[in-house]
Amino acid sequence: MTESHSPSNTTATEAAAAGAAAGALGEGGETRPKPEDRLETTAHLLELPDGSSLTYTATAGTHVLTEEPEGEAYARGTAYAELFAVSYVATDRGSQRPVVFAFNGGPGSSTVWLHLGLLGPRRVDSGDAGALTPPPFGLLDNHETILKDADLVVVDAMSTGYSRPAPGAKPDRHHGITADRDLVADFIMDWLTRNERWLSPVHLVGESYGTTRASAVAGRLVDRFNVAPAGIALLSPVLDFSTIVFAEDFPAGNDAPYLHYLPTYAAIAHAHGKHPGRSLLEVVDEAEAFAETEYPQLLAQGHRLDPEEKREAAEQIAALIGVGPDWVERADLRVEHMAYLAEVLREEGRIVGRIDGRFSAPAGNLNAATMETDPSTDELGPSYTAAINQYLTAELGFTSDVVYEIFSPRVHPWSYKEFENRSVEVASDLARVLRKVPSTRVFVAHGYHDAATPFHASEHVLAHLPIPTDDYRERIRIEYYEAGHMMYVHEPSRVALGEHLGQFVRGE
Repeated sequence: MTESHSPSNTTATEAAAAGAAAGALGEGGETRPKPEDRLETTAHLLELPDGSSLTYTATAGTHVLTEEPEGEAYARGTAYAELFAVSYVATDRGSQRPVVFAFNGGPGSSTVWLHLGLLGPRRVDSGDAGALTPPPFGLLDNHETILKDADLVVVDAMSTGYSRPAPGAKPDRHHGITADRDLVADFIMDWLTRNERWLSPVHLVGESYGTTRASAVAGRLVDRFNVAPAGIALLSPVLDFSTIVFAEDFPAGNDAPYLHYLPTYAAIAHAHGKHPGRSLLEVVDEAEAFAETEYPQLLAQGHRLDPEEKREAAEQIAALIGVGPDWVERADLRVEHMAYLAEVLREEGRIVGRIDGRFSAPAGNLNAATMETDPSTDELGPSYTAAINQYLTAELGFTSDVVYEIFSPRVHPWSYKEFENRSVEVASDLARVLRKVPSTRVFVAHGYHDAATPFHASEHVLAHLPIPTDDYRERIRIEYYEAGHMMYVHEPSRVALGEHLGQFVRGE
C-alpha cells in the first residue's frame, strides 16, 4: 500500500475539490464513490380522442446535484443530493415549447398526486367520493395531460419519492422552507442546462404546500439566477399561514382562520345534504358575505358581546355550516376545522374528510372532539400508491432498492427558522416576482370542499398582494371547482382543470 501525504498548507476548499474528483468525503474524511445519475428513458405514444397522437419520451430516475463549497474560494462542485424526477418531452412538437416543473407539498408528500392525478400522460383510476375504484387498481391514458401543450417535469422533494441525499450528505439540511426552495431551484437550473432548454418558457405548478414552494422557488429563480418564470400555477394554495393556522398553534387573538374557514364549512355542509333545495354557489355566497361583514365584528367584541347577540350569531353560524347552535356557542363562535369535521356528521356516526370534505367514513369514537383520521387520504392513497410503483417499474423501467415514499415522516420537524416571531408567508415572494417580471402570470385553482387550504383564505391573500390593482385583475386568473384539495379526483373538475391549465400555458 502506498502512503500519500497532503501538503501542510492544503486548504479545506482544496481538499473538498480533491475529494470531489473521486467522490464525496465522508464524516471521517474517507473518500466515498462518486454518485452518478440513474436515468431510464423510454419512448411512448398517446392516442388522442380527436384522432391525433402524441409521441414522447419519459426519463425517470435520480439526478445528482452538485454544489460549490462555501467560502470565498472557488472549487469544483461536490454531490449533495440525488433528486428523483420524471421528465416527459414530446418528440414531435419543437424544442422550445414551454416546460412545466410540478411538485406537491406536505411538507413530506411526493408528487405522485399531480403526476398521476392530473398532469402526466397516464393517470390512476382512483374513483371518487362514494364511488371508489376497488382493487385491482388501474392506469388510464390521460387525454387532458399538460404534455399536449408543454413538456413536463415532476419532481419529488428531498426524502420523498426516491429522492435522497448523496452518500455522506445529510437529508435534514433540506427539510425546511428556505433549503427546500434552494434545492428545487437548483434542480430546475440543472435540468434546463442538461436538456438545452434555456429558451423555453418556464412554468411552475404547485399544489398545497407545493404552492408555498412554487412561490418561494419563483422568487429564488428571479432574485438569485435572473430566471423569469412565464407562469406560476397554484392549486389549493397556502401563501400566508396566519390565515389558516388556528389559535392553539398560533398567537391568541388571530381570528382570521375562523373567518376564512366558514365558507368551506358551508360548502361541506351542502355536500352532505344540510342545505336541501339550495345551490352550492348560493350557500357559499351567503357564507362569504357573513364572513366578510358581520362575523369579524362579532368575534372582535370578545367578552363584550351581548349574550343574546351571541346566541343569535351561534344560530346563524350553525344554520350555515350544518351543526347545532349549542355546539357553536360553546366554541365561543370559533369553529376549528378538525373539530368541525368530527361534528358535522356526528349524529350519523361519521367523520368528514379534511383534504376533501365530500368524503366521509365511520367514526372510531363517536365522542371524539376532533377528527381522528382523514377519510379522503385514507381512501385515495392506496390507488395512487399501487399505481406509481407499478408504473415506474413496468412502464418507465425504473427500479430502486429503497421505498418510494408517498408521504415521508422523515422530513419532520420541518424548519421555518427564518420566520421566527412572525407568520410564515410567501405572498411577498409572489408579489415581488410579479413586480419584477411584467410577463409572469398566475393561475389559481380552488376546491370548494377543501378543508386543508380553504379558498377564502387564498382569496384574501391574493386580493391584498402589494401589486398594482390592474396587475391583480389582469395577470391573476382564479378558478373554482366543486371538489376538494385534489379537485382532479372529481371527473368534471379534472377535465375542466386540465383545460384551464392548457389555456394558461398557451397564454390564452
